[in-house]
Amino acid sequence: MSITLLSFIAFTLSVGIYTWYRLRKSHFESASSYFLGGRSLNAPLIAISMLLTNISTEQLVGMNGSSYKNGFVVMAWEVTSAIALVIGALYFIPRYLKMGLTTIPQYLELRYDKSTHTIVNLLLLVSFLITLLPVVLYTGALNMETLFDVSEKFQISKQESLVILIIAIGVLGSVYAIFGGLKAIAYSDSIYGVGLFAGGLLIPLIALYNIGDGHVMSGLSKVYHFAPEKFNAIGKPDSVLPFSTLFTGLVVNQIYFWCMNQVIVQRALGAANLKEAQKGLLIMGVFKILMPIIIVLPGVIGFFYFKDSLYGAQDTIYPVLVKKVLPVSLVGLFAAVVMGTVLSVLNAVLNSAATLFSLGVYKRQINPNASEKQIVRVGKITTVVMAIFAIAVAPLVAKAPEGMYQLLQQLNGIFFIPIASVLIGGFFIKSISATGAKVAIFTGLIFYVLTSFVMKVNIHFVHIWGIEFVMNILIMIGVSYFFKNKNNYVMTHTGEVNITPWKYAVPVGIALTIITILIYILLS
Repeated sequence: MSITLLSFIAFTLSVGIYTWYRLRKSHFESASSYFLGGRSLNAPLIAISMLLTNISTEQLVGMNGSSYKNGFVVMAWEVTSAIALVIGALYFIPRYLKMGLTTIPQYLELRYDKSTHTIVNLLLLVSFLITLLPVVLYTGALNMETLFDVSEKFQISKQESLVILIIAIGVLGSVYAIFGGLKAIAYSDSIYGVGLFAGGLLIPLIALYNIGDGHVMSGLSKVYHFAPEKFNAIGKPDSVLPFSTLFTGLVVNQIYFWCMNQVIVQRALGAANLKEAQKGLLIMGVFKILMPIIIVLPGVIGFFYFKDSLYGAQDTIYPVLVKKVLPVSLVGLFAAVVMGTVLSVLNAVLNSAATLFSLGVYKRQINPNASEKQIVRVGKITTVVMAIFAIAVAPLVAKAPEGMYQLLQQLNGIFFIPIASVLIGGFFIKSISATGAKVAIFTGLIFYVLTSFVMKVNIHFVHIWGIEFVMNILIMIGVSYFFKNKNNYVMTHTGEVNITPWKYAVPVGIALTIITILIYILLS
């Protein structure tokens, strides 16, 4: 057995043993303990778990593949997240914790009605099944195949290898979500998170060290002068991500993803108090500003090494670069860390899906008198069903012309923008009624599918997000004029956790916003 495979197995097992040891005395018999870690998570656990939930192979593989072809323009997906996290920490999280929410759609029941809550729950579950889970499994399997040459070693086709790896990753990832809930995910993420950051930084540093003959900055200078256009973060109108999109649909997407997305926000909902939640989100903001070093720069370095020879297979550039620059003894360890990011996203989505279905659909619509144990059991069954479906769909994911990451974003828009519209409208426009919200959800869905996948509209899909958002808000206001809002919900503190804010939250938020702007000035 090779040293690469041995180090991979050893590291993966050690994380599993560590997680079991930390949870060996824990009991997950209540919904709060299983889905929210007993509302006991501290800031570092929240930040690291959010990082691992966000950064998986669709980012490491997909975004580096996109930057290899398109350069630093794609960093907007990452860097602008810091501002959204500031908004989440200062505005949304204090309100979520004040209301004692377990899921974000719960707010929709309080603000609108029960059916709006159920519709959004079901839309989120569908979005997990047909977008995020299959792409995560596919890119994870692709990464493992490239790093370990599984098809060659076992004399099988690449397609057969990918199917086997998808099944293996799906089964392994489900174990954490089924048996340990959110707490198991957070503890395993704490190890993988450190490995991701260390290993992720190591890839570009070693590459630049080698290119610069022992000097990292000299290597960076060589890469820059080889292709200076790749370092321009201001996307042209015909680029993969025009700069103008930062001020239209990307704003809505980032606020939704970091302030309203159940998979991400569930970590903050499990915080011990508001201070820890705010610190966790703002630490995550610092991570997002640094992330381009790990998930954008390596792709540009890949262009220095391979030029445009892999443009037809851009999603293989990152694992190919890892094999080129890392010593053999470290490839297995880093592969284990990459596997950890896949497992983190997989089990985080499965845990969130179980939360949404068991509390948002089963408890609300099917069995209102369900006990805590019944809710947890339904959550585990939901996890199994979702995992099986995702494993079945993942091999069908075809290669996208602009790469897997771009495909994922396009598909996400089907669901994210309508849901963001009704959430943002609910918080800021009191006149919007439940009828207006439901009409906007479906008109938004139809509009986006038609303009993005049916008709040939010569508008970037992120701009379509912005157009759809404005359209949805106007529809909600218009419909609500005829069907008045009858639910005058007033937010009250349920006492679930202490909601005293962190005294440094505002200054840290301002600093993160300024740094984000300076990064764009530097790379313009």
